Amino acid sequence: MRFRFKASNYKLPMIIQYGRQTGLFSRSHRGTNMKHLPCGFKAIVFCTVVSLYFLVLLAKDDLSRYFQVDAPNPPPTVIDPGPTTSSVSDSNGTLVPSPSWTKQRMYKCTPNHSVGSLKGFSGLPAHIQDFLLYRHCRRFRPLLDVPKKCGRTPEDSAAVFLLLVIKTLPWNYNQREVLRRTWAAERVENGASIRRVFLAGTVGAPGDEARRHTDELLATENRRYGDILQWDFHDSFFNLTLKQLLFLEWMRERCPQARYILNGDEDVFANTDNIIRYLQAEDSPRHGGEKHLYVGQVLQDTKPVRWTKSKYYIPPQVYEADVFPPYCTGGGFLISGYSAQVIYNMSFVVPVIPIDDAYLGMCLEKAGLKPRHHVGVLAVGEKVVPKRIYTMDPCLYQDLIVAHGFKPHEILVMWDRIHNRELKCTISSLSSFRK
Repeated sequence: MRFRFKASNYKLPMIIQYGRQTGLFSRSHRGTNMKHLPCGFKAIVFCTVVSLYFLVLLAKDDLSRYFQVDAPNPPPTVIDPGPTTSSVSDSNGTLVPSPSWTKQRMYKCTPNHSVGSLKGFSGLPAHIQDFLLYRHCRRFRPLLDVPKKCGRTPEDSAAVFLLLVIKTLPWNYNQREVLRRTWAAERVENGASIRRVFLAGTVGAPGDEARRHTDELLATENRRYGDILQWDFHDSFFNLTLKQLLFLEWMRERCPQARYILNGDEDVFANTDNIIRYLQAEDSPRHGGEKHLYVGQVLQDTKPVRWTKSKYYIPPQVYEADVFPPYCTGGGFLISGYSAQVIYNMSFVVPVIPIDDAYLGMCLEKAGLKPRHHVGVLAVGEKVVPKRIYTMDPCLYQDLIVAHGFKPHEILVMWDRIHNRELKCTISSLSSFRK
């Protein structure tokens, strides 16, 4: 903990000011024998000691008047105590973290040097070694929060039908601003309440100019829009899973009863009008109203990349199996609040991997739940639209739910086009993708 002295709140005792003015505490007096000093000086020294003694007593009673106490600025992660000793089962048999775990607010994290004994560890790339050393660290200091995003109390979050959760990079203001004005606008659509949050980390080291500028940008946006969740971790590809887990923890505390979530990247085009209609149909008794929902573009039998030069390189030391469980690609997918909490619970027993969408599938498989494919979600890579189709044709997107790989100006134009009342399409866009 640091203390910053607030000079405006405190004046030095007159005896010390006098000593400074007269040179009484200069170096020339060091080592002088007290018995050879004049009586006047002895009196001054005695008064000084007494003044300091009473100052200390006063400080104990009202320290805040003289010092400003800064919040701790520790390493941002915490040490997890381990799921084998800190987890219990709820009434449905689902593994959940114990209260002592969820309430822990330690921020110190030390490397797990035992991973150094893994076969081939010394030959792994440096970023993979770092990941293994710190993969147990999962709590980072929150920098920006929106405590009442879903209501005045966590129970009020039941009124939120769709929570838009958008992963963003700190400097991408233009992307965020366009989303706020288009598909991610907070509103009530067909009787359903839509709310929005952006998830961000930090860039650069504390004190760097880039860090200072991006932090100030996000803080300014949050004051204006109230939609930024930021934590004190380095925002990078390898920390995407961490970003997801931090959001799930936030949701558990702030928005536990939100019905559904659209989880996506900041470069997706989402037709939220269609999403509301689709989810309301899923929510109806006619469709069973099941609690579990995990819908998107499902990838089956996907193998971890073993090529060391790849951005997606995952060595056996990180994930040993040859195939990932089925999962929805992370560009954009829909998930129920229930299933999101299941993922959070399972994350305490499923070792973290840096591929965030594959990790969500791993957690759900652990709970015995599966993803569901939807032809209206196109979230793999950059605009996976057939070349024979004009990609900015609004008829292509009027029936879609999510499409990935859009620039800000494309999102703005497309949102306007699909809401043009004079738009007439002769064929469903989904039929074009089935060919």
